[in-house]
Amino acid sequence: MKIIDRYILKSYLTRLFSVFTICMFIFIIQTFWLFIDELAGKGLDILIILKFLIYYSPKLIPLVLPLSVLLASLMTYGTLSENYEFAAMKSTGISLQRALYGLVIFHVLLGIGTFYFSNHVIPYGELKSYNLRRNLAKLEPTLAIREGIFNEIGEINIKVKKKYGDNDRFLEDVIIHEYSPNQKNNIVIKAERGEMKNEPTDPNLKLVLYNGNRYEDIEPKKVRDRQRVPHAKVSFETYEMNIDLSKFNQVDLEEENYTSTYRMQKIDQLKISIDTLQRNYGEQQDVFSENFSKKSAITSIVREKQVSSEKDSLPKDIFRFIATEENWKKAQLMEEALTTVRIGLRDLNSKRSQFFAYQKLINLHKVELQKKYTLLFVSLLLFLIGASLGAIIRKGGIGLPLVLSVLIFLTYHYIGLFSTNAAEDNSISPFFASWLSTLILTPFAIILTQRASSDKGFVSLSNFYYQIAENIKRLPFIKKRFQSE
Repeated sequence: MKIIDRYILKSYLTRLFSVFTICMFIFIIQTFWLFIDELAGKGLDILIILKFLIYYSPKLIPLVLPLSVLLASLMTYGTLSENYEFAAMKSTGISLQRALYGLVIFHVLLGIGTFYFSNHVIPYGELKSYNLRRNLAKLEPTLAIREGIFNEIGEINIKVKKKYGDNDRFLEDVIIHEYSPNQKNNIVIKAERGEMKNEPTDPNLKLVLYNGNRYEDIEPKKVRDRQRVPHAKVSFETYEMNIDLSKFNQVDLEEENYTSTYRMQKIDQLKISIDTLQRNYGEQQDVFSENFSKKSAITSIVREKQVSSEKDSLPKDIFRFIATEENWKKAQLMEEALTTVRIGLRDLNSKRSQFFAYQKLINLHKVELQKKYTLLFVSLLLFLIGASLGAIIRKGGIGLPLVLSVLIFLTYHYIGLFSTNAAEDNSISPFFASWLSTLILTPFAIILTQRASSDKGFVSLSNFYYQIAENIKRLPFIKKRFQSE
């Protein structure tokens, strides 16, 4: 390695390390504030909180590293141009391509390292952070309750429509399934509102419900009376429940119950998961299609329609027409057909949402797989863009490079975000969605590198102003003035 390569590499790595450290610190602080409700007020050891942040930090690398590379390259090559160091290099015959050579090799190696990191370290960090977060949620009952689904807390299953207030202690539209002493789920409580009260020294959780009803099934001694399913209903304005949390708070924070989400998987695991999901998806579609055809009796309806293909108009005396036995059977057949169609449409709508969710899961696996490959090229492309822009604008420091870096990075990030959302809904191909940002960056990097190498600006302002001036001179009142002069 020549002296010039060592000099540029040292200048760049110094800035890259500094920018990466600052950006990483900012993102970790933002992560802490994002999960502060789940971490604060539980008496957790500081080491547990630090462990969670350490486990969570690897998934921040795909965000922090591209931004750091872009900003560091802009600052480095902008400073070299501002201090006329590039001019000195060019006077000795060193072109911009030669000045980029050493760092291009570095970013190729960095891309390979990032790819390895995303395939091994990030899935492990996601596994540990996700399970630790779920285990921490068990330490606080209010956090363990998720809106819209049934959640098991102690000896009850509770579902709420909405949580609000301090620490989400207030509940709206509460449904509780309570286990009876005989271990049968035959007690249901519905309330308009609820409040969870938990004292740090009290092992029990006090749940206060307002304006609701309590339903309890009654099991008669006689078997024939059980068929009527008798139950007792009690209305209340205020209802208090005490939930034993002694077992609820006995949580092993190192327990790993969730190991198969798509973010926790390596490339080989993702490929196997995609194949398995697609195969199961196809089998489910075939089974549903076959069962739906048999259940809906569509074939019989079609067959019946083919047999009686006459298009008879209804007579004027509709009652006399229906009164005949043959026509009455036809009317019954039509009513049965309409009922069958209604049931079929209901089943189709229900199954459509299930198939949509299944397809979305498959697409998320495909996007995650392709994103690992895109990390091979992102750092190199953003480096070329940053270095070329730095040579063009000829401005070092932190001001203008920071603004340009943030704008370019946000554009890159949100294009990827929007394309991923479109891929989840199956609007575009998951493969295309994953590579869209990279495909947009590639020609941009090539054009900027070519213009910087030929000492051209991003936009030729001189030609731009020249064309404007020539068009102004062609205006009638301006043209006469120039001719008179």
